Amino acid sequence: MYQKKSAILQGKDWVLIWMYGLITIIGLISIFSVEYKSNDDVVKSLFAFQKNYSKQFYYLIACVIVAMFILLTDSKLFTATPNLLYVFGIGLMITTFFIGKTVNGSKSWIPLGFMNLQPVETCKIFTALALAKYLSRSDTNFSKPRSQLIASVICFLPIVFSLLQNETGLALVYFSFLLPMYREGFPPAYLVIGASMGVLLVVTLLFPAKPLIIFLGVVALFLINSLKRKIKRNKPLLFIIVGAWALSSLFIGVMVPFLFKHVFQQYQADRIFSMIGKDNPYVIGNTVDITTNAVEKKAKSDKENYNVKQSKIAIGSGGFFGKGFLKGTQTQGDFVPEQHTDFIFTSLAENFGFVGCVILMILYLIMLLRIGFIAERQRSTFSRVYAYSVAAILFFHIAINICMTIGLAPVIGITLPLMSYGGSSLLTFTILIFILIRLDSDRQMVLR
Repeated sequence: MYQKKSAILQGKDWVLIWMYGLITIIGLISIFSVEYKSNDDVVKSLFAFQKNYSKQFYYLIACVIVAMFILLTDSKLFTATPNLLYVFGIGLMITTFFIGKTVNGSKSWIPLGFMNLQPVETCKIFTALALAKYLSRSDTNFSKPRSQLIASVICFLPIVFSLLQNETGLALVYFSFLLPMYREGFPPAYLVIGASMGVLLVVTLLFPAKPLIIFLGVVALFLINSLKRKIKRNKPLLFIIVGAWALSSLFIGVMVPFLFKHVFQQYQADRIFSMIGKDNPYVIGNTVDITTNAVEKKAKSDKENYNVKQSKIAIGSGGFFGKGFLKGTQTQGDFVPEQHTDFIFTSLAENFGFVGCVILMILYLIMLLRIGFIAERQRSTFSRVYAYSVAAILFFHIAINICMTIGLAPVIGITLPLMSYGGSSLLTFTILIFILIRLDSDRQMVLR
């Protein structure tokens, strides 16, 4: 018995396991503080599977069992089955169109009775494994455009189904796979182009389209005039400048309106424009929002920003040390919508203040740095790519969720890893992390 126990524990990264345990416990405490009422029988309600903190408690127990199962599994299983698992994940996403359950306008859930499974969430695991499998193949030359295209399709195919399910927020998470691809040699030029499009999108929100296109045209003419000697010696430079202006104009005049009319939901577009103090000019039916009454505009803006405003109030009211556990007025008064899921960070901030938030951020930072350290000590390309995929997914979720709660990013429905309520989310991050721990325990092997 002692030898078996030693074999199970041998080589496991306990720093990462401890970070996982501490953050999940903090999450459970935060969810408890959201729902607790003074007349509750805590012990009875904890085991009743009725309140959210009770359900999260059982989900956590189930996740611990799953984690133990993963640690006892042969690591070669994860290198042998990624393609099948990826096809299975895409199949689950397609299944939601037929038997899916609609939650908050998104038909992306499969009801299982005791919980709802969200395939777009769990498919991140299969995508990370499939990407690692493809990039670790001996016949994959990632410096070739064909290999780069195949890897991009693996990473971004789930985005198509996510958008069709009206799950825009989680669709954006799949862009985090650019980090492991960049680590393996994905051309930086593609990332620069992508970042430039992001900047151009923000600028398009701030300024009218036509004047912006004219301004970019003037900039293009200025560059052509300034570089005319170089252009004479290098004619393709002219096509690059004109092409960049044409593509930018197409992006501003066609792609941005399409994005806000047909990709983002109406309420999501409203929140984005409301953040910058503007009315949403893109509404369903390709019509323009003609709300002109100042009172109506203010009421509309207040409604769209209610979540974020209450979130800021809750965070600010916590002060430096917090109001104390179960003493937060915003939390106990149910003022913050979706506080147990997307806005769970506000519960921690109000109860334990700036100090509590810093402690959580340190735990997350240690976890991310540890995963990066684990990634770089792998002999196997498969394990390294998978590790960077896990780090990228976690970082994206943490950064966007916290930026949402403090008003620096639009509310797009992204959970805080291991903190937010939800069996599907907790299970996904548990599996992601513990597969990494299992692969790392066999780091002396070259896995393909």
